Amino acid sequence: QVQLVESGGGLVQAGGSLRLSCAASGVTFSINIMGWYRQAPGKQRELVAALTSGGSTNYADSVKGRFTISRDNAKNTVYLQMNGLKPEDTAVYYCHALILFRGSDSGNYWGQGTQVTVSS
Repeated sequence: QVQLVESGGGLVQAGGSLRLSCAASGVTFSINIMGWYRQAPGKQRELVAALTSGGSTNYADSVKGRFTISRDNAKNTVYLQMNGLKPEDTAVYYCHALILFRGSDSGNYWGQGTQVTVSS
């Protein structure tokens, strides 16, 4: 069973920083794509950043230059370094994994979410 567990959320002042971590368990191979989504109250879930096992990245325009996604393929752990946080970054952040060509393990997986609150 593949499971994702996030950590690192919290309350920070505008301009502050947080580092989110997401560790995948129940898998012994490198996950094809890992990333972060977020969902603010009353809004749809949106992609924040994604990173393939080969190193390709994709960022939402709203976080470019402020957030950095990285991963440890050996550990199947993905990180999100968030700098220059703004109140509009406040949301529940969800770790996401896409597994391809692994039989019954293939599919989309989501973490439980971690709250990030940025005060003004």
